[in-house]
Amino acid sequence: MTHSDEIEVDLQSIGHVHLLGIGGIGVSAVARLLLARGLVVSGSDVRESAITLALREEGARVTIGHHPDNPAGADLVVVSTAIPASNPELVAARGAGLPVVHRSRVLGALMEGHRSLGVTGTNGKGTVSALTAWLLEAAGRDPSFAIGGLLLNFGTNARQAVGRHLVCELDESDGSFTNTRSVRLVINNLEADHLNFYRDLDGLLARFSDYLTSAMAPEHLHVNGDDHNIRRVLQAARRDSVTYGEGPDCRYRVTGFEPRKMGSRFRLRGPGGDLGQFHMEVPGRYNAMNAAAALSVVLEEGVDVEQVREALPAFKGMENRFTVVEAGGCTVVKDYISHPTGIRSVIEAARAFAPGRIVAVFKPYRFTMIHYLQDEYRTAFTGTDLTLVTETYTAGEVPLIGVDDDFLVEKIRSSGSDVVYVPVMEDITRVLQERVRANDTVVFFGGDDLFAVADAFAAQLDKGKP
Repeated sequence: MTHSDEIEVDLQSIGHVHLLGIGGIGVSAVARLLLARGLVVSGSDVRESAITLALREEGARVTIGHHPDNPAGADLVVVSTAIPASNPELVAARGAGLPVVHRSRVLGALMEGHRSLGVTGTNGKGTVSALTAWLLEAAGRDPSFAIGGLLLNFGTNARQAVGRHLVCELDESDGSFTNTRSVRLVINNLEADHLNFYRDLDGLLARFSDYLTSAMAPEHLHVNGDDHNIRRVLQAARRDSVTYGEGPDCRYRVTGFEPRKMGSRFRLRGPGGDLGQFHMEVPGRYNAMNAAAALSVVLEEGVDVEQVREALPAFKGMENRFTVVEAGGCTVVKDYISHPTGIRSVIEAARAFAPGRIVAVFKPYRFTMIHYLQDEYRTAFTGTDLTLVTETYTAGEVPLIGVDDDFLVEKIRSSGSDVVYVPVMEDITRVLQERVRANDTVVFFGGDDLFAVADAFAAQLDKGKP
């Protein structure tokens, strides 16, 4: 962004906000909070969606298609990193001298005046945010929230409520979390990711270290005590923290983890001793760790342990985070994760309850990710019986020399996995029909376009194919 992105956002002096890409999950969350404050909200996007339709119902003026006239009359124009500098509305807004800011700066302004609880990190930040909001809700704290996914317990990704707390998922992908300040900040884990923005892992860790020593640093810090990279950040920033995890030194320590069909149970030890057993109805050890993060926050905020123990089993999760559909004697799972650590965790969770084989369908994301994490991707699918890989979503990147779909397929295959390359996504359903058996669990890793294939495959299973 240009220098106009450095403008401080004073919501008290703004009447009309125009948001580019208003149908995006992060931008729409900001739009909903602005609407709840009584501001005039307009926006545009390239296509109609369930989100744009819902925003219209909530009072936003939404235009499909980007046109230079759309920002006219706005006091502030909001963009995300996904908006290119050539966007005609962005060009027109700057040409007219309208203030333009990144959505994170508006989110930062919205967080002011609340007891703000932020969550960031490579994996799990959406689920930790959703869990935190749900546990506060069940305890009668009536939290506001802005989260990058649909919370199944609430049916939305954002709301303005009357309670003191505002729970926010903070985006590390473009470094914009540094535009916000939380009373409590959770860093769930840190791994090499978003290497189109960070040059490497060291660049990511440096960004967090610098943030934790800046004026925007949180008052209280909660971190995964088992994460080596977080320990590096804390050492560089010289910050104390509330830790959670399985390590013996964690302030909130998970023990006795037991997978139980589509859920798990575990014990949690806190600073005052054993807090007893907890049960949840979303699967996987990784979700138990996500729960430990959220529990550490709400317990430090003074919520009664018995309230959260009762509330945790009622947490439904988030849309397309281990979303399960039973169809035609098989199980279809959809999950947005594309990072190899997350893929491995989801496969492990599926293996714990699956009666038959595990089949993975993977749409890779960015050549930079494949290049930097090639060894992690090599072993990420070893828990599967069959893996289908389709064409990489490039996000505008050009292939690196020697790093392409064939390279990734051979990497995965070199670990002993049975891998089939299906370059055309529309052919995935046919290949699955030929190979899937009764009682198989088919896990789709990707985005909305791949999930449309998953839904079509599930529909065919219900019709008796295969």
